[in-house]
Amino acid sequence: MTLERAALQSRLHTAVVALSAWLFVTSPWVSMLRRIPAGAGWLDWTHVALGFAGLLVALLYVRACTRGGGWRSYFPWLAGDARAALRDVGGLFRGRLPSAEPGGLYAVVEGLLLLALLVVAMTGAAWFVLQGSDAAVAFRGVHVVAARVLLGLIAAHVLAVASHLLELA
Repeated sequence: MTLERAALQSRLHTAVVALSAWLFVTSPWVSMLRRIPAGAGWLDWTHVALGFAGLLVALLYVRACTRGGGWRSYFPWLAGDARAALRDVGGLFRGRLPSAEPGGLYAVVEGLLLLALLVVAMTGAAWFVLQGSDAAVAFRGVHVVAARVLLGLIAAHVLAVASHLLELA
């Protein structure tokens, strides 16, 4: 990976973290179901605006992570190779931490995180486009579930990074 590509991924990762953190922290105060309510507050409008910004950043970040064959690292099963991830899972059962190698368990968690990020962003955008319809309510439901899955994967990612740092220490 070139220094330029690594710097771009780092900046996009920072943007994803900042946007996601704001959207998660403020989401309990967002009050939208079928449409943006007539008396929507600044948190509602900020959620929509930053959600669209998040969609753009998510698309750019996924592209930056997966271009040039990088997708094989995050989605090894799509290339027909899940050996490293399965070896890491087996190692967990023997009390060994997974290694941080492309195609390994940590990379697979990152790939699932990328997918969940896209699903959250796209279902939020679909809700906005379809607001006022029954489909908007359905997309909102998927959006909420996907956001919870994303939050769980973020927790797994943080644990993976922490365990990797412990391994290096």
